[in-house]
Amino acid sequence: MRVFAFTSRNRKEILRDRLNLMFGLGFPLVLLFLLSAIQANIPVDLFVIHKLIPGISVFGLSFISLFSGMLIAKDRGTSFLMRLFTTPLTASDYILGYTLPLLPIAIMQSLICFIAAFFLGLEISMNVVLALLVMLPTSVLFIGFGLLAGTLFNDKQVGAVCGALLTNLSAWLSGTWFDLSLVGGWFKTVAYVMPFAHAVEAGRAALTGNYSEIMPHLWWVIGYAVVIMAVAIIIFKKKMNSDQI
Repeated sequence: MRVFAFTSRNRKEILRDRLNLMFGLGFPLVLLFLLSAIQANIPVDLFVIHKLIPGISVFGLSFISLFSGMLIAKDRGTSFLMRLFTTPLTASDYILGYTLPLLPIAIMQSLICFIAAFFLGLEISMNVVLALLVMLPTSVLFIGFGLLAGTLFNDKQVGAVCGALLTNLSAWLSGTWFDLSLVGGWFKTVAYVMPFAHAVEAGRAALTGNYSEIMPHLWWVIGYAVVIMAVAIIIFKKKMNSDQI
């Protein structure tokens, strides 16, 4: 019950920041329509809608990291969390309380992107539902990145880490804008060690019905999400115990 009360408070805080929320939901749509316009005039295989939309969805989810990071960093800056430490909530409860209100936003963001893709020629099928489900571990992953950054840094630093560094990493290493095989070498190796390209490939496999290709990529995303969340909980707990959060 205490976790749900904390979750409700966090949801209200997120919805209060309407400008950033609208930007996070709207910017991926701008990119989707822009790249689709390029595809219409200069056909590029990578920008075919069924290949493009999973990448745009993954890139859009990177903005969720900024929301989660800023939320926890601001709470630290205002000593709000210090007052909450008088309650019996554990570190896991706190991380869960920050995660739960962000998941519906992440789902809505992906859903909006796919709905827009229907108007750009994406075929309506049950594979779309599967692709949306495949995006759930990616949502948790990006939320975890934000919570970890918010636990370690202040709100200004979170803006740089999540708003600049992470969005660029997810853009360049996901294979959304260009075929990673064209670059090859160490760049491709690094890209497939990171989870972003695997998230995109899993989404594409789900959307095109290549079901056997989903899990080999999705396990990478799930593994990263579990590790990042676990690290966030551990560091948060250490900060609680040392009263340095």
